[in-house]
Amino acid sequence: MRESAVSAQSAMQGALAGRRVIVTGGARGLGADFVTTLAAAGARVVFGDVLHEAGEALAQSLAAQGHDVAFAALDLAQPDSIAAFVEHAAQRMGGIDALINNAAITNSGGKFAHEISVPTWDAVMDVNVRGTWLMCTAAQRFLADSGRGAIVNIASDTALWGAPKLLAYVASKGAVIAMTHSLAREFGAQGITVNAIAPGLTEVEATAYVPAERHAFYLDGRALQRAQVPEDVTGPVLFLLTDAARFVTGQLLPVNGGFVMN
Repeated sequence: MRESAVSAQSAMQGALAGRRVIVTGGARGLGADFVTTLAAAGARVVFGDVLHEAGEALAQSLAAQGHDVAFAALDLAQPDSIAAFVEHAAQRMGGIDALINNAAITNSGGKFAHEISVPTWDAVMDVNVRGTWLMCTAAQRFLADSGRGAIVNIASDTALWGAPKLLAYVASKGAVIAMTHSLAREFGAQGITVNAIAPGLTEVEATAYVPAERHAFYLDGRALQRAQVPEDVTGPVLFLLTDAARFVTGQLLPVNGGFVMN
């Protein structure tokens, strides 16, 4: 385990002990890192994904280590699947304290705007935008009952600098950022915080398709000139779930080594 991951776990130990968290897209990549770090910090976790075998394997591995973690099937393109997942998670854990909206699809990578098909555009928007919206509203009543409900939406810094040849994904993440602001005002009356993290290009299997020149472009443009790894993102995300961040809402935090600065 990387030193940064150990540091993140140590910082969150106690702060998240017993916290009931649901994570979308938790079977691999950043999502799996969120699930693993939450478990190590003592949180109770139910995570969902369309990757059933990978999800079950991760849940079984963490459960064997004594962690309270479970996997459930989740397809963000299907509203009924979202509702069923949230209800299952709430029943299993006796409520929900936090939601990490991590799941997303890209689909438009490497294509110019005029090359993207309407079905591709719609598929990206259905999962990344509509799916995030429906997850938030499905979890809302449980988060309100929690008394310390928190939502963290995983956006992308591509929406901040206008990454080319990735339009559908970039547009969807821009929508996630805008929804974060609006939902923070709507949900604030119930004491629910809603924030977004905008990671830069992170070294996970899900970004293996990204051309080498894009990786080099990020590396050269960062103030901190090293590769970005999942542990760079988990710390800020988990912080936003703790009581230390109870008065932080409606905010967007780019986490990209200074590639984009607010």
